[in-house]
Amino acid sequence: MSRSQITRGARLTQADIAADRSVDARLDAGRPANDGIASARKGSARSDNDQRDDDDCPILHIDMDAFFASCELRSRPDLVGKPVIVGGDGSRGVVTAATYEARRFGIHSAMPMSRAKRLCPQVVVLPPNFALYSEVSAGVMAIFRDVTPLVEPLSLDEAFLDVSGARRRLGPPAVIAEMIRSRVYDEQAITCSVGVASTKFIAKLASTRAKPDGLLVVPADRVVAFLHPLAVGALWGVGDKTEEALQRLGLATVGDVANTPVDTLVRALGQSSGTHLAALAWGRDPRSVQVPEGEKSVGAEETFPRDIDDPEVIRRELLRLSERVAVRLRRQGYVGRTVVLKVRFADFTTITRSRTLRSATDVSHEIYATVRELYEALGLQRARLRLVGVRAEGLLAAADAPRQLLLDEPVAGWREAEQAVDRATARFGRGSVQPARLIDSGVDDGFGGAPVAPRPR
Repeated sequence: MSRSQITRGARLTQADIAADRSVDARLDAGRPANDGIASARKGSARSDNDQRDDDDCPILHIDMDAFFASCELRSRPDLVGKPVIVGGDGSRGVVTAATYEARRFGIHSAMPMSRAKRLCPQVVVLPPNFALYSEVSAGVMAIFRDVTPLVEPLSLDEAFLDVSGARRRLGPPAVIAEMIRSRVYDEQAITCSVGVASTKFIAKLASTRAKPDGLLVVPADRVVAFLHPLAVGALWGVGDKTEEALQRLGLATVGDVANTPVDTLVRALGQSSGTHLAALAWGRDPRSVQVPEGEKSVGAEETFPRDIDDPEVIRRELLRLSERVAVRLRRQGYVGRTVVLKVRFADFTTITRSRTLRSATDVSHEIYATVRELYEALGLQRARLRLVGVRAEGLLAAADAPRQLLLDEPVAGWREAEQAVDRATARFGRGSVQPARLIDSGVDDGFGGAPVAPRPR
């Protein structure tokens, strides 16, 4: 073990660590007791005589630990150390995130909330706050971009980084990774796990093995030793059906796949999958870190606790979603040219309708007017709906978007009014200012009586 990774393991119990390992147990199949991979917990030290093992490891995969739950616990210190889950608490609610204490009971993301409560009756359920998660994510991504411009976000809570160009300024990749971990904790009060490797595939596996709150370096010359004992499910692109096909061939580990002729894999899985898995099994992954060109769309959707057939309730929900989309557009500095309506029926049939505007917008009044027209044009009457969604596409930077001025346009209009609402919300909190239609009207909206803000999705 030639380089230590200093972690904040003291903040986590060994039971926490074991719980996280159980979630990703299929990565551990066949792991040797000492595989030579550089990894350590808090309290270990590095000798100056240690050989640098990250020379050929410019790729970092950084993943926040139980991100949504960690964000919530920043303002709820009384819940630290307790089983906590984030998600919808209705009859159709699902677990969005779970603390490691909750995971010890077998709770995991996407599990029905009813089952989670049966597994752990004392669990604390918190509703999601996606505005908070977006804010924390933006802060985390800003830290990444302070280190390198080569950042490829995968979601709100994880990203690939290529730190090749930052080494002269900041040091070896493992040192950069530990600096990032420290900044994330100091500035955002949450923890993250980092994998350091020569390729994206291995870095991703390494960060999973490092969880929670850890750092793992896989030197380029130790990739095969790290990879081959893992279960075949560790390979990207191996789902349940592919795993079953591999097991029918007697292939249980990545090493088994690596030592199987490519022609055999192709016959069993097809040309694309066969050659893809053969390359990954030897750690070959030529993909580079890709910096996204920008947001493709901004959207919000809501699954009702029970199917809704009241058009008035649906219009109110479309207004709520339009507000949410417009706020996100303004916060991120975009305007959208195309407005999209999404409708899912009780039988799970899903349709979308869209309209392109003359001028791109970030105004909820304009988004709602468009999406309501799209909804009315469907002529659904009393059709029972399970989900509705609103999305803005064709995004442009707000500063660069042309705006058509009208002769009778007032000096201050809807855009200025909504910007004032943004300022009020920032000062007094969510819901301090909202459209009158979203205030309790006494109409049953499917969320248990009088209309209340539905659980975010």
